[in-house]
Amino acid sequence: GMAITKNIVDMMGGTICVNSTEGKGSEFIVELPCKICVDAAGVEPLPELNGLRALVADDDTDSCLSVCAMLREIGMRPDWTNYGKEAVIRAKEAYEQADAFSVYIIDWQMPDQNGIETVRRIRKIIGEGTPIIILTAYDWADIEDEAREAGVTDFSSKPLFLSELRTVLAKPFRTPQAVPAEKPVPEDHPGKRILLAEDNELNRMIAITILQESGYEVEVAIDGQEAVDKIKEAPAGTYNLILMDVQMPHMDGYEATRQIRALQDTQKAGIPIVAVTANAFEEDRSTAMEVGMNGHLAKPYDIPAILETLERLIP
Repeated sequence: GMAITKNIVDMMGGTICVNSTEGKGSEFIVELPCKICVDAAGVEPLPELNGLRALVADDDTDSCLSVCAMLREIGMRPDWTNYGKEAVIRAKEAYEQADAFSVYIIDWQMPDQNGIETVRRIRKIIGEGTPIIILTAYDWADIEDEAREAGVTDFSSKPLFLSELRTVLAKPFRTPQAVPAEKPVPEDHPGKRILLAEDNELNRMIAITILQESGYEVEVAIDGQEAVDKIKEAPAGTYNLILMDVQMPHMDGYEATRQIRALQDTQKAGIPIVAVTANAFEEDRSTAMEVGMNGHLAKPYDIPAILETLERLIP
């Protein structure tokens, strides 16, 4: 867990440290660079859900009230119950009165009847098509097959946030759009070599796998200074492009780029350099361009974006 946390913090451009005293415990301190939001964030109602009925079934009343408040903000008309059996009765009544619920949000674990059995009985009444979402505080991997077979459409974790609820509900009501044909990924790039400047071992492994599976040769530098040294020492044309992490020890990616651009050998100085960084704000992109970089890719690694950039910059 600590190793995973450290990698996540590094990818977000932050720092983590620990103060530990034997017999007293440990204090972990994480610092992350975050932008201050000037305007209040709000969630727009979903027009396709406006006025539709929703039923929430959860044995925790506070959870029911919270989810119902979110549903109203989205534009729906929610009802709730604490019991799975009552949810089945309400579903039957609404269906028979031609005022059926358009969405069901059902807790997995309820005392009288669990969520999967509740879904199974509701499906016998309403048939297929209506979204039914299981809400759970646990890992649903072990029950997913059984839940899907019972008629569950999707899953959401507790605690439930408005943005997540909106995203989950939008899926089944979204108007289908034509999917553009994917650009074929080249399978082989003979002789094309990438210099990867990355100090994080996990990030290096991910990037190397992506590049090698796409047919590129990869050489690694663990910091900016090593990247500059490799460019200086290797004959011109050895590398076709540099993927440059921005935050590295000894020499960061910006300074490494400045030194490479200042080389007397114009072919070496003109090599395409692409920033790969967790700093994805517009000012970070502008800084990358100002020091002479040719592109800016955000972490975590976006495979299509990386491959598209390489295709564009490597002749």
